[in-house]
Amino acid sequence: MNPAGKPGKTGSLMPVEVALARLLEMADASRIVDRERLPLAQVTGRVLADDLVSTLDLPPWPNSAMDGYALRKADWAGEPLVVSQKIFAGQAPDALKPGTCARIFTGAPVPAGADCVEMQENTEVLADERVRFTETLTIGQNIRPQGQETTVGELILPAGTRFGPIEQGLAASLGCAELDVIRKVRVAVLSTGDELIEPGQTLGPGQIYNSNRVLLCSWLRRLGCEVIDAGILPDDLVATRTRLGELKDVDLILSTGGVSVGEADFLGIALREEGELSLWKLAIKPGKPLTFGHFRGVPVIGLPGNPASTLVTFALLARPYLLRRQGVKQVEPLKVQVPAGFDWPVAGNRREYLRGRLENGRAIIYRNQSSGVLRSAAWADGLVEVLEGRTLVAGDSVYFIPLSEVIS
Repeated sequence: MNPAGKPGKTGSLMPVEVALARLLEMADASRIVDRERLPLAQVTGRVLADDLVSTLDLPPWPNSAMDGYALRKADWAGEPLVVSQKIFAGQAPDALKPGTCARIFTGAPVPAGADCVEMQENTEVLADERVRFTETLTIGQNIRPQGQETTVGELILPAGTRFGPIEQGLAASLGCAELDVIRKVRVAVLSTGDELIEPGQTLGPGQIYNSNRVLLCSWLRRLGCEVIDAGILPDDLVATRTRLGELKDVDLILSTGGVSVGEADFLGIALREEGELSLWKLAIKPGKPLTFGHFRGVPVIGLPGNPASTLVTFALLARPYLLRRQGVKQVEPLKVQVPAGFDWPVAGNRREYLRGRLENGRAIIYRNQSSGVLRSAAWADGLVEVLEGRTLVAGDSVYFIPLSEVIS
């Protein structure tokens, strides 16, 4: 068996890493630089346009990490101390009177002259309201120093950061009410083939419902893209040219199915006649055929038509491309190494992404891995990566990509 980190031979098929590198290179060459300023609450999923640099120290002043008492260690010789003031969070304290302590609460500023805080659990309040300290004190204990988290001028979030709740909270802690973000990527989504009809219509002979466009439109919106639903392209060259010509103000045309060298693949014909077209045969399963090209200068990515193939190739190739167009640097999903809960006795010449999930710490796979079975992905919570030329027995190590890493 091959070790988990070394791919096998792929022959004339293009390795997944090579295809991704090419797509990212093209994305870097056509970065979106237009921006818009949005309220902080509206930047979820959007990409930061400029470095976010701190304009303040955080915290702005030393503050207490505990409810307790602030004092100067040198003032304590074992005798109880008088409480000279009470300090709540949000108050500006007076300087500490020599030989006294201050009642202080979590988050409150430490008064000038105090150099430690003792938690209230290690104190005893006497009848005359003086405070006895029952444990040894250390200078600096339970005090959060000024600038502990950030200092003025420090880079907090680099340009290209994609905002989630944590990043928004961090920006809020710096007082940011608005932020400049890269404008949304405008993606036109279309499907090809006379066999496709919309849900709700009556199926005719040889027809199937179109699931890919619904899947991709929903996924793209979760990615923060502006989606133009271009519908289903009929198997007609004139209609195909007309529809593509209408998609002028988009950043990407994303299609499923219908781009190859066949006589009925009118999308491919239109791209060859009025742009350029590259057909890549990838060492990936599901999803061997992938297309990249341009129509009148607009980039086009053609994904395979089978639903599981669409899902895998969008997750691993088209999604990173879209993120990189916005300047995101880390675009590949997290992989975690887990033991396989299945056998894989026959090695393939393509890297396989099996729809699976984790049970008791092991990766198990759906019983039917056909590229046409979208139900396998609904059952799964991740993709199990099996490298080219590799066989497995239960217990061998595999990589697992959580769907949560790629769906949003």
